[in-house]
Amino acid sequence: MAAPAPAAGSNLHSKTLLKSEQLYQYILESTVFPREPDCLRELRVATAAHPMARMAASPDQVQLFGLLIEMLGARNAVEVGVFTGYSLLATALALPDDGKVVAIDVTRESYDEIGAPVVEKAGMAHKIDFRVGLALPVLDQLVAEDGNLGKFDFAFVDADKANFHHYHERLLRLVRVGGLIAYDNTLWGGSVAAPDDEALSERDRELAGIARGFNAALTADRRVQVCQLAISDGIMLCRRVA
Repeated sequence: MAAPAPAAGSNLHSKTLLKSEQLYQYILESTVFPREPDCLRELRVATAAHPMARMAASPDQVQLFGLLIEMLGARNAVEVGVFTGYSLLATALALPDDGKVVAIDVTRESYDEIGAPVVEKAGMAHKIDFRVGLALPVLDQLVAEDGNLGKFDFAFVDADKANFHHYHERLLRLVRVGGLIAYDNTLWGGSVAAPDDEALSERDRELAGIARGFNAALTADRRVQVCQLAISDGIMLCRRVA
């Protein structure tokens, strides 16, 4: 295990809805970093130097996912949206040696440049089935492949928000009853609760509306048990019950 990481090079650390940055740093330094594997720390720091580092999951978020995956006894997972592979590595670490995670992204560029060398050094590459392409066709392919219906224990979605509903329908066929699906950015910086007259960019207003609609749809979906968490930029957990 690595020692607590310094604040330098840590763009990822401030991805939180907590009002107090000091409190968030306390959470990271007291609970997350002391238990962080060295390889995950290495990839977190390397990802923080990327110009688009805000796209990555937060350290407390991937710690939560690792805990959930182990509690589920998961052997098979899906990740939609990979970027550098920071959360992907956390998933691979939590899976047993014969576990597999299907990773889906339109490009491998950031992963190959930043994440893949760390994943390889950590001995986790054999757990990753990376599929390049648009998520919907790749998910449809997974659904069509023999033995995949109800095969997966855990899924994490951090991709284009406008297609979350479509991803949900595919993932409900792939994830087993009792399995978990986690959706990222479901509170969109807190803007989902912003009053109509609050000053927001056009993009933020649009994405807040998409998030509100998706959250409402999941809450009404009796095929899943839901829990909205104010971790990172909002995580909606869905446990498949039917």
